[in-house]
Formats: sequence, C-alpha cells, structure tokens
Amino acid sequence: MKDVIQTPDAPAAIGPYSQAVTFGNLVVTSGQIPLTPAGDVVAGGITEQTEQVMANLRAVLAAAGTDLDRVVKTTVFLADMAEFAAMNAVYEAHFQAPYPARSTVQVARLPRDVRVEIEVLAERH
Repeated sequence: MKDVIQTPDAPAAIGPYSQAVTFGNLVVTSGQIPLTPAGDVVAGGITEQTEQVMANLRAVLAAAGTDLDRVVKTTVFLADMAEFAAMNAVYEAHFQAPYPARSTVQVARLPRDVRVEIEVLAERH
C-alpha cells in the first residue's frame, strides 16, 4: 500500500506530485529544490542552496518516520557540474559512512532556475 507523505516543514509540491511516498518500509522522496517551507528560493549560491535542500529532505524524511542515516540512494541534479565540489562538501557534512549510493548529473535547467535538486530513497525505521 502506498501512502503520501506531506509536511509543512518543507516546501509544498509545485505540481501534481507528493513530497514523498512510502511503500512498506521504503520511502521515496520527490526531488527537493532550495525552496523554504514558505516557497521562496533561498538566496545565495550552491552552498546555501544545497543546505536548504538537505533541510527539506530532513523534514520530509522525518514526516515519513525516518532520517538521513537510513538513506540508501540519492540522485543529485546540478545546473553546473563545476559546482560539484561545493555541493559535495555540504552533502558530505549531512551523511555518515557508509554513504548512500549516489548518481550526480548535470541538467540543462532545474525548476525555478535553482542550482541543485536532490531526491532520495530511504528505509523507514
């Protein structure tokens, strides 16, 4: 059975999708972009934007009954691969070894012209 996860502690979906869904003990988040819970794009560059994305992921995962320690796979979408090192420094500060599997790709454009979007797959406690 699939359940929808929604929390006011992360930005509301800006389209026909859920912040996350659960299926058994599996949690799949939608891509989180650097919007505040009020829906505003975070000011600053890739570092500030990645910090907000991680805060959003924490909030969505908490609402689903899990946390970043239970993440098994991430996908990172970057507007510019030249910003990989700065994004990676923030990313690494939020995860502990053993790190989740990860894919990172550069894309032509992201919603609201942000610099980064991250989605995760996690196990629920």
